[in-house]
Order: sequence, then structure tokens, then C-alpha cells
Amino acid sequence: MTETAYMAASTGLLWVAIYYLPIGDALFRLAIPLPLVLLQLRHGGRTALEGVAVTVLLLTVLMGPVRGPLMLFPYGLLSLWLGWCWRRQCSWWFSLAVGVLIGAAGFLVRVALVSLLLGENLWVVITGAASGLLNGLADRLQLPVAPSLDQVQVAALLLVVAQNIVYLLALHAVAWVGVAALAPGHPRPAPSAAPPAGP
Repeated sequence: MTETAYMAASTGLLWVAIYYLPIGDALFRLAIPLPLVLLQLRHGGRTALEGVAVTVLLLTVLMGPVRGPLMLFPYGLLSLWLGWCWRRQCSWWFSLAVGVLIGAAGFLVRVALVSLLLGENLWVVITGAASGLLNGLADRLQLPVAPSLDQVQVAALLLVVAQNIVYLLALHAVAWVGVAALAPGHPRPAPSAAPPAGP
């Protein structure tokens, strides 16, 4: 119980730091899932679920009913997924593939929630503005073609996926060095390792 509370508080502190500190945003985002992953490696999935629930409740109290629960998408879900994979010694390729999908889905959930609160579809607004900017640039440069709104939206989705690939690779690398030292009984598999045959 004590370690669950400590790891939940550490995760909450990192989430709060993203919003209120002017520097270190990338490092804080990289570290957010690690305390809860470590909790799952040491004590199992049920304890990790409790840690995620305590973190969300703590952040809801500290930051309100909007910013607090947003930690769950994707960082809370990623911590549960990566902890599950690493505890079972799954291949990096397996944990990366699903982790990228979780990260991209989490981004879209955040956009949808903020759009709902603002009463306007932010995805359409942002991609529409980008499409208008690219069309204006194409006109000024007298280019024969300009991207359509659909093409801009597909490119934006591909950028979200690419960003999550880089993020997950960095997270795996940090865990390979740092978490392995903190949980020596749970060594990480190599990137080329195959998933275990048993359950």
C-alpha cells in the first residue's frame, strides 16, 4: 500500500510538473509511465491498477475533473500495457506495436474531450488551418498542386503515429537502462526476443 501511494504520488507530481514548470516537458513525459510500470513489475497487475486509480483520483483533486483524468490517456494505459509486457518478457516489437496504437488513440481521445468541452471540433479546426496555410503557400510559390483537407488529415495522423513510435522507442531505451536497475529480478528482453510460448 505504501509503495502504491508513493508511485502514484510520483506519477502525479510528474503530470503536474508538465503543466506548471517551464522546462523539462519532454523528460517529464518520458518518465510519467515508469513509476507505475515499476509498480507492476514488483507487485503485479492488480497493484498497478490500484496505482493508476489512485493517481487519477489524486490528479482530479489537485487539477480538476478535466486535466486530472487526462493522465489516463495515454500514460496510464501505457504504463499498464508496458508493465504487463515487460513482466512477461515479451518482445519489444510486440510492446512497441500495441503501445504506438495506445499512444495515438490517447492523443485522439484528448482532442475529442477538449473539443467536447469547447463545443468545437479541434481536429477539423487544426487540420483546416494547416490545409489553408499549405494552399496559400502553394499559391505564392505557384506550385501546380496543393494538398487537400483529406490529405492533410492523413498526414497529421501519420505524424501522430511517428511521434508515438519515437516516444515508445525512447521509453523502452530508458527502461532498459533505468528500470532494470530498480527491478533486478525482472530483466528486459532484447528487441529481437520472441514472446514467451506459455501464458
